[in-house]
Amino acid sequence: MSLGLTLPKAELHLHIEGTIEPELVFGLARRNGVELPFATVDDLRRRYVFDDLQSFLDLYYLSMAVLRTAQDFTDLTDAYLAKAREQGVRHAEIFFDPQAHVSRGVPLAEVLTGLTESLRTSRERFGISTRLIACFLRDLGPQEALATWETLQPHLEHIDGIGLDSAEVGHPPQLFEPVFTRAREAGLHVVAHAGEEGPPEYVWQAIDVLGVERVDHGIRSVEDGALLKRLAADRTPLTVCPLSNVRLRCVPELSRHPLPRLLEAGVLVTINSDDPSYFGGYVGENFTALQEALKLDDSVLRQFAADSFRASFLPEAERDALIAEIE
Repeated sequence: MSLGLTLPKAELHLHIEGTIEPELVFGLARRNGVELPFATVDDLRRRYVFDDLQSFLDLYYLSMAVLRTAQDFTDLTDAYLAKAREQGVRHAEIFFDPQAHVSRGVPLAEVLTGLTESLRTSRERFGISTRLIACFLRDLGPQEALATWETLQPHLEHIDGIGLDSAEVGHPPQLFEPVFTRAREAGLHVVAHAGEEGPPEYVWQAIDVLGVERVDHGIRSVEDGALLKRLAADRTPLTVCPLSNVRLRCVPELSRHPLPRLLEAGVLVTINSDDPSYFGGYVGENFTALQEALKLDDSVLRQFAADSFRASFLPEAERDALIAEIE
């Protein structure tokens, strides 16, 4: 088995809705009486060819329609954790999209009941500690994000942080400063997608206006030398998702990924899977594919694994113990 699969690692950029495999889509559709616009599992899988982020999101939301009950969310999360264990994951900080479920009539309490039922015993059953991060859909705008923040208030005991995701271009991070300020004041961690399809300016806004602790994606930072110096000096982690970047046409092929330039600039980079069901690989497979495409030494993979714990929201002592297993 490859080193990329066996190294202990944290996954810090993972949308739980993006882990739903076609077989589970059809299984939940049957259970919940949902009519799908796909004839078979293979028909759905054949559609996993995307022109850009929006073409992916269109299919992502169609498949998500089968998630209706707490049990559905528990089954989804259990399936991810079982896969993650096989990929060496020891800690996962998991994104979910409240607005994507509430907008189609699924109560937020139902979503959280299902997610937390799985996550509360994740360490005992799978050997994986977890954190839960609620993301705002940026294309729905800042007012909707504030309204969603209010609906989250009774459930903050289950939520460790907030994020910002969905269609990036035309929805700059600075618009969401009010909701991020509220989250920071409430003691939550804050992260945001920026610099995947959007320009480097979006990364600047994420760190300077939103005050994020990590930037999700951030690969277009290589276009701005001053930004690279800032990220390196502040040790602001980027949660890079290589297979996702290729599938969404942000990078033409893995061998041309900007990752080496990020590393040369001294930026702290972690490797993650994003929406692995759709993009052709879970986190360990991202490690392996990247190593093969870029001819990386095993030492670089060990650095990625150690940095994934350094960039996590785990307590320092737990981070250090996990890093010691690698180094």
